[in-house]
Amino acid sequence: MLDLYIVRHARAGHADPAVWPDDAERPLTPDGISRFREAARGLRRLVPSVDVVLSSSFARAWQTAELLHEVAGWPEPTRCAELEVGRTPASAAAVVAARGERSLAVVGHEPHLSRLASLLCTRSEDELQLELKKGAVAFLGFDGTADPGTACLHWIVPPKILRAVDGER
Repeated sequence: MLDLYIVRHARAGHADPAVWPDDAERPLTPDGISRFREAARGLRRLVPSVDVVLSSSFARAWQTAELLHEVAGWPEPTRCAELEVGRTPASAAAVVAARGERSLAVVGHEPHLSRLASLLCTRSEDELQLELKKGAVAFLGFDGTADPGTACLHWIVPPKILRAVDGER
């Protein structure tokens, strides 16, 4: 049994090679940080804890994972290269399947995360047509092993709804 939370990184600066020659270093915007703090407080109300947080090492994903730790009280993130831009959903699915925790969060990028969700739910990267907004979270559940095609998509919550759930505003 596994509960998997798929988190797209929060709002980052625009991809601009003149400003960020290495796109992996492109950070969250100040507004993205502020809005995701509110979303993370709302997420904390929906999902008080997870066992492990895996994250792409790209700055925008890593900062999002750190905010989940700081604001939602989730564990400190662990770097996971299979969640980075240019990797395959199948490689990320293999990491998920190999984990032994009861609950796991992954933080990364589109379209990789939507394709990962589709693969885990349908055995095909393209069958389930999703697009996670920046800062959105999808919850997939597995009754047995976390193999492709065995997940059930329980919900997807956009950041606007997570911010509305934040009881501290």
